[in-house]
Amino acid sequence: MKKTSLTLTSAIALSLLAGVAHAADCSTVKFSDVGWTDITTTTSTTKQILEALGYKVDVKVLSVPVTYASLDSDDVDIFLGNWMPAQAGAIQPYLDSGEIENVATNLTGTIYTLAVPAYTYDKGLTDYSKIHEFAASLDNKIYGIEPGNEGNGYLISLVDANKFDLGGFKVVESSEQGMLAEVDRDVKDNKDVVFLGWEPHPMNAKFPLKYLTGGEDFFGGEGVVNTVTRKGYAAECPNVGKLLTNLKFSLPMENEIMGKILDDGVEADEATMTWMKANSDVVLGWVAGVTTLDGGDGVAAMKAALGV
Repeated sequence: MKKTSLTLTSAIALSLLAGVAHAADCSTVKFSDVGWTDITTTTSTTKQILEALGYKVDVKVLSVPVTYASLDSDDVDIFLGNWMPAQAGAIQPYLDSGEIENVATNLTGTIYTLAVPAYTYDKGLTDYSKIHEFAASLDNKIYGIEPGNEGNGYLISLVDANKFDLGGFKVVESSEQGMLAEVDRDVKDNKDVVFLGWEPHPMNAKFPLKYLTGGEDFFGGEGVVNTVTRKGYAAECPNVGKLLTNLKFSLPMENEIMGKILDDGVEADEATMTWMKANSDVVLGWVAGVTTLDGGDGVAAMKAALGV
């Protein structure tokens, strides 16, 4: 009986120590940034808020599949870029198992699907079913983004299945910057090109683009971006969890900051901080009810960081 009691006491003590150790991990917040400028923008914004509140922030650049695997293995705490419904297939198994938790929607009104220049659209390339009719002028190419991206995977599946008569096409996997460089060259030469487009993104202002219909089964219509975390993170680190539920971004905000980064060559942290200083009322709303790491006044700390 004594042995059982001691064992139980030891187990409780070890459990409490483990809880304290895990709680201490809240001082460093680990993000994934998948390298898309919109997610770099929102991650930079959140990072600088947390740093102003006294936290250390570690941002890892990972692909979407590795991001979800890293959340599953607790190597990453937070991902601000769960685009839905496009990433539904990639994330759903983790949501079903409970290893990833959806804690908030941080952006609404998104668009993500194939796009073409307006002059190509006006020629009749308005739908996925029309792409094959422009095979020659498109050089049998569809431009995607980074390898492993779920949008690329869908497009490759269309080619492999010869859906929409796309069997003769190649999906060119590159990066956001590489794809947009190709689009920029083609638009300057008034050439036809079809590529993965999305909003928010300054491409919507830079290029005269239009979005195709026909991909709704995968990309959906108007979408959202969710904030997701590793299992139990918001409960273990409730102050950061409160900030995450407060964060609500907007298309104009992200388009403006992304334009500074992509078109003007401004570093992400500088571009986001410039926006935050000019929109301090929005930022102070995000930290309402949020404290500093040591329990101090979060709004006061944020005001100090913004110089207001």
